[in-house]
Amino acid sequence: MYQPLEQFSKYWIFKRNDPKVADEDLQGIRLLDESRASQVWRDYISDEQVHPDHFSDRDWLKKNSAQAPDGKFQWEKAWDRDDASLPDEMRAHFSVWGADTTVFFCCHNELVFEMNWGVFQRTWKAFLFLDNGPVLVGKKKKQAAQFHSNGWANLLFRES
Repeated sequence: MYQPLEQFSKYWIFKRNDPKVADEDLQGIRLLDESRASQVWRDYISDEQVHPDHFSDRDWLKKNSAQAPDGKFQWEKAWDRDDASLPDEMRAHFSVWGADTTVFFCCHNELVFEMNWGVFQRTWKAFLFLDNGPVLVGKKKKQAAQFHSNGWANLLFRES
């Protein structure tokens, strides 16, 4: 179900001093094995496409009904600040999530991280070194976000 985080080719993103990921938070970040990652991807992201670059109008995240009102914001501005807190737009969109909500940071069908929302809130800057379209979803939650390499993100609502 999981594989050692150290096996991730870009493990260095979690070992940098800026942004610093605390050891206790590092313990809470799990790298799913390819089989489990593929299952989470199919269940939460897309059962047709394997990478964000290939999303089509048939995928829920591209549908108008999935877009949160005023749900486009610049994550890079908050990322560049010394303050480690989440952007205000994200805090508001995900306000119904508890710190123990299980979340998945989905890069593509074979690369998915699992952690709780509290850990993600403290480590989000490290994850956004992987900014080529990853999608953040919560287990059994409707709220989601997709991050783009141009510094923008979309706040979304998953279909039931």
